[in-house]
Amino acid sequence: MNSVKNTFASEQVEIVAKDDLTGYITFKLGNFIFSRDEYFAKVTWTAKGSEHSHLMSADAFLRAVMRDVAWGFFYGWVNFDHVIGTQNHYGSVDMYAGTFNGVLSAAGVDYVENFETPKIMATFKAILHDWVNEGFDPFAAPEETGSAFGRKNGENIEAIDRYRIATKRMPGMEGDSPLREDLPVNRQFLDVPQDEPLVHCEPGFEGQLSAFNLFKYMSRSDVTWNPSVTSVCKASLFCPTTEEYILPIFHGNDRVEWFMQISDEITWDIADKNDGSPFARIIMKAGDICAMPADIRHQGYSTKRSMLLVWENATPDLPEKYASGELPPYPVSF
Repeated sequence: MNSVKNTFASEQVEIVAKDDLTGYITFKLGNFIFSRDEYFAKVTWTAKGSEHSHLMSADAFLRAVMRDVAWGFFYGWVNFDHVIGTQNHYGSVDMYAGTFNGVLSAAGVDYVENFETPKIMATFKAILHDWVNEGFDPFAAPEETGSAFGRKNGENIEAIDRYRIATKRMPGMEGDSPLREDLPVNRQFLDVPQDEPLVHCEPGFEGQLSAFNLFKYMSRSDVTWNPSVTSVCKASLFCPTTEEYILPIFHGNDRVEWFMQISDEITWDIADKNDGSPFARIIMKAGDICAMPADIRHQGYSTKRSMLLVWENATPDLPEKYASGELPPYPVSF
C-alpha cells in the first residue's frame, strides 16, 4: 500500500492509500476504513480497544452503496447486510457496524458514528467512482451487467451517476421528468403494451391535465430495486419500481410502507429491525397489497422481473412519532 493524493474534488473525502497490486483506493470515514480487493469489500472499525472487520462480496457491497447514494439514504435504515449499514436522520447519517445485529451488539463490539450527510455522501460517491469497474452496473440485474470482481479496470461513471427519479407532479408534465421514451423495453417486459392514453383538455386547461401508460413507463426502466417517484400529492408519494434478483439491502423502516404487486411475484423476508431476528416470509403475487410496518426490516427476491408500486408517506415528523410510540408500528389493529 502506498499513500496517494486525494484525487477527488471534495475535501470531505479522506484517502488512506492505494493498493499497488489491485489498483483500488482505501477510504477513511471517521473511524471506519473501507478497502477492497479482487473479490471482497472490507469495513474496519475499533471497539473495546480492538480492531474488528467485516467482509462483503464486492458486488453486493457496491449494489448497496449505489442505493444509498441514489436514494439519499432513503427512509430509515439501509442495512447492507446483517452487520453494516446506515440510518438516515435527515441532515445527518449514522454509519454503523453490528449496532442492529443481536450477537455483535450483545458482545459490545458494535460501533456507530454520525456524519453530516454531505460528508458521508461524498465518501460513498468516491468509493463508487473508484471501485466500480468498466462494464459493471450496480443498478442492473446480474444478467444485464458485467463483473464487479478482479483488479481495478476502468470505470463506469454513466451508470453510477444515475439517480432516483423524483417528479414534482408526474412524468410527462411540462418541466417534469421525461417518460423514458428513449429507453428500450426491458427484455422481460416485451409483452407490455406501449400505447399511451389520449387526453382531451377543455380549452384553458392545456398543460394542467395529463396521463401516461405506467406499465409502459416501468417496462422501460433500466434499473432494478430503485423506486422512482411518479406522482406527488402533498406528502403522498407513489414510487413504482421494477424488481429482479435480490433487493441489495435489508430496508429498515422508520414509517409504515405500502406495497402493491402489479405483476409477477416477489418473496419477502421480514425480520426485526433492531436485531435481525426473523419474523415472517411473505409471497406477493400480482394484485396483492401489504403494509411493511415501522418496526421491521425486509429484503425481497424476484425470479422474473416484476413490477411493484411502493407508496411512501413523506410527512416529516413520522419517524419521531413512531420512535416515541405515539403511533403504533403497524397501520391497522385487528
